[in-house]
Amino acid sequence: MIILGVAIPVVVAILHFFSKSFHIAGAQVKFLPAVNAVLNSLTAVCLLLGYYFIRQKQVLRHRAMMGTAFLLGALFLVSYVMYHSQVESTKFGGEGLIRGVYYFILLSHILLAAVTVGLVLFTLYFALTEQFAKHRRIARWTFPIWLYVSVTGVIVYFMISPYYT
Repeated sequence: MIILGVAIPVVVAILHFFSKSFHIAGAQVKFLPAVNAVLNSLTAVCLLLGYYFIRQKQVLRHRAMMGTAFLLGALFLVSYVMYHSQVESTKFGGEGLIRGVYYFILLSHILLAAVTVGLVLFTLYFALTEQFAKHRRIARWTFPIWLYVSVTGVIVYFMISPYYT
């Protein structure tokens, strides 16, 4: 789990910073940012429902929502990597206060997204191995951070989408 928790963000960073090395001529990926926003939105909904269900002691529904959130997160990651390996980063065109707000949200989103990968993997591992005390302890951190990353991903999309070419 530790290896995956470190490897996934490193691979994403490599693909992001060396995207020209992975470019496929003619790849049609311009629709993927909107798909990513939908995936992030659905992930947030699943996280909230999963939280609600566990508070209601509906463990099977909780498990289904969290499994769905994990699957959506994995699909997001694949889509994100595909897009950023084919298209250069879009520059934010806003000015003034909104520029600072955008970059604060973006940077906090990116930093916490990297942390989230490891947190999610450990939280899932503890649940699957029935180490529920450890699962609960880490989930108290994982849930709000993962929810923040999902929601801010959508916010970043809506803030940057007018500048896509």
